Amino acid sequence: MNRAWAALLFGSLTFAWILPAGAEEIIVSAAASLTDALKEIAKSYESKTRNKVTLNFGGSAALARQIVEGAPADIFFSADAEKMDMLEKTGRIDSATRRDLLSNQLVLIVALDSKLTIRSPRDLLRPEIKRAAVAEPSSVPAGIYTKKYLEAEGLWHGVRDKIVPVLDVRAALAAVESGNVEAGFVYKTDAAISKKVKVAYEVPIDKGPKIAYPVAIVEASRKKPRAREFLQFLADPAASRLFQKFGFIVLP
Repeated sequence: MNRAWAALLFGSLTFAWILPAGAEEIIVSAAASLTDALKEIAKSYESKTRNKVTLNFGGSAALARQIVEGAPADIFFSADAEKMDMLEKTGRIDSATRRDLLSNQLVLIVALDSKLTIRSPRDLLRPEIKRAAVAEPSSVPAGIYTKKYLEAEGLWHGVRDKIVPVLDVRAALAAVESGNVEAGFVYKTDAAISKKVKVAYEVPIDKGPKIAYPVAIVEASRKKPRAREFLQFLADPAASRLFQKFGFIVLP
């Protein structure tokens, strides 16, 4: 696959055209919720090596589909196990390298200047809340987690007509920031990076769905030694501290 074709396919990819002698470029396809943390971690890795990390962010389902279709990727970092399971069952990841690295927490957010008082997700039934943004609940991990949680609380059927499905969790955040919806479900880590929203309700970890971020090397990668090196870097204490800085729960 040539670079020109790949650049057209992935607008979020910025390819390094010139690398230092002996350096290599690895492509990491990662869930949108990892954007800020991985940018900082990749920068730290690049400063310690001569290698380049190209980050391709998006919804985990879309990224998995890209890998199935042969798009270039050395590492897949998903926001749920289901997408990784699908790639593993079809032989598209190196199973020996797979591990659950992180966890997260769902939160219900409103705009910073919102006058709404939300003490529980049941408040979404109130008439003044007309729309709530959720990442596509049929395919995107944050949306799938949200739907499962609302179903468990017996609320999904009551609020589904208010749900505005969007591309991914960052799009849900943007919808609340812009005032296009009264509320939205995102990860706690997404709410933490915004100055335009506030958390109205945190889904208790023991009541919410189990959230896991698995990571693995793509079987078709031609840069496996470098991919293994970066995978190890992601698990090092320095990277763990950066993930925690952005609100992620680092799994043992």
